[in-house]
Amino acid sequence: MTWKEKLELYDKLVDKCPGFERKGKTGPYTSANGHMFSFLNKDGELGFRYSKEVQEKYLKEFETTIFKSHGAVMRGYVLIPDRMLDDMDKLAELLNESYDYVMSLEPK
Repeated sequence: MTWKEKLELYDKLVDKCPGFERKGKTGPYTSANGHMFSFLNKDGELGFRYSKEVQEKYLKEFETTIFKSHGAVMRGYVLIPDRMLDDMDKLAELLNESYDYVMSLEPK
């Protein structure tokens, strides 16, 4: 999948979640409550932010790693494996869970 195709998929995903919208032109992301909670990096990789406990659970369940962008580790973010990108309903559920997490944090 090309970066443009991933961006189109990301936009469709965010459109399925009416509580927030996509931001960023060259680095697409979502944020709420002053906290970023999803990001599509230049390599076309998608990362969602979760609490430490949920992050540890999903790292094992999804057989994935911590999300990285521009070579930097994005603490709190889980890399969403490409094999999961076909299930938009599941992705929307996971993205909404990430949104709920940042809404539980102190606003920035």
